Amino acid sequence: MNQKIEEILAAISELRANTEKEIEELRIKYLGKKGEVTALFEEFRNVLPEQKREFGQKLNVLKNAVQSKIESLKENIAETGAAKTSCDLTKPGDRMDLGTRHPISITREEIISIFHKFGYTVAEGPEIEDDWHVFGALNFPPEHPARDMQDTFFIHASDNPVLLRTHTSSVQVRAMEKMDLPIRVLCPGRVFRNEAISARAHCIFHQVEGLYIDKGVSFADLKQAVLLFAREMFGEDTEIRLRPSYFPFTEPSAEVDVSCNICKGKGCNICKGTGWLEIMGCGMVDPNVLEASGIDSKVYSGFAFGMGIERIAMLKWQVKDLRHYFENDVRFLRQFETVI
Repeated sequence: MNQKIEEILAAISELRANTEKEIEELRIKYLGKKGEVTALFEEFRNVLPEQKREFGQKLNVLKNAVQSKIESLKENIAETGAAKTSCDLTKPGDRMDLGTRHPISITREEIISIFHKFGYTVAEGPEIEDDWHVFGALNFPPEHPARDMQDTFFIHASDNPVLLRTHTSSVQVRAMEKMDLPIRVLCPGRVFRNEAISARAHCIFHQVEGLYIDKGVSFADLKQAVLLFAREMFGEDTEIRLRPSYFPFTEPSAEVDVSCNICKGKGCNICKGTGWLEIMGCGMVDPNVLEASGIDSKVYSGFAFGMGIERIAMLKWQVKDLRHYFENDVRFLRQFETVI
């Protein structure tokens, strides 16, 4: 036993460790339950009584020596780590690069703030919807192309299919079902359509749709609301024109164009020489849509409109490729650092 004690004392004097893990391994090797020093204490039971005093003192000296060495190694590593992490607090700090708001978020908030002045509140709804709120309640016939898998992402097919909403009109339906009349609501959100991704189209995009229902609402009210919005968004000299169109949930329906804010109506490559830029669709809410949501169409009338946020942002900042909005390229996003 004397020889073993001397061997361990000689070994620990040469111990080295560079990490806390290595120190822990050494501790276990010597002082663990199956460690070398622990084994000597187990062997101490078999020592003759007259030798116990001598060997007991030597074992205690050995154990203390091992513990001291372990503590010394820990202190060395702590000092080395402190030296590595120490810094000169008098040095100037590194500049922190701040992020910027995304152009889609900027445009969305601007649209909402404009209609907030007109008394509109914001409503939101689920992106995963049922067929009734996306199509059925909005007067889409069963054979309408939008119900086809070539246009819509279906999650579950059944008697009432589950799908990714193709427009935020589904939020308007939920508003008509739950809100008290009159209703003046704005519905922003992300929508999904099964389209090939290109500079002019994407399978994910953002919409803002508006709905106003009250007694005596007319198409003249709709035209005035759209005109006021266009002048707030694109400038006070902006003019609008309405072209007849078709949507299942509005009748009559129209496409809205604004005078090109680049060429001032003279014609350029942005407006394709027409002097006009399309910004939204709109129309008077179809009586069938009102009745489907429990609103008496003989007493109430209303109008609805919808626009793509990407489209408005493209026109406002002359962005020619829709994909820039989804790629998170900081070179593109930094161009909007000064936009409030």
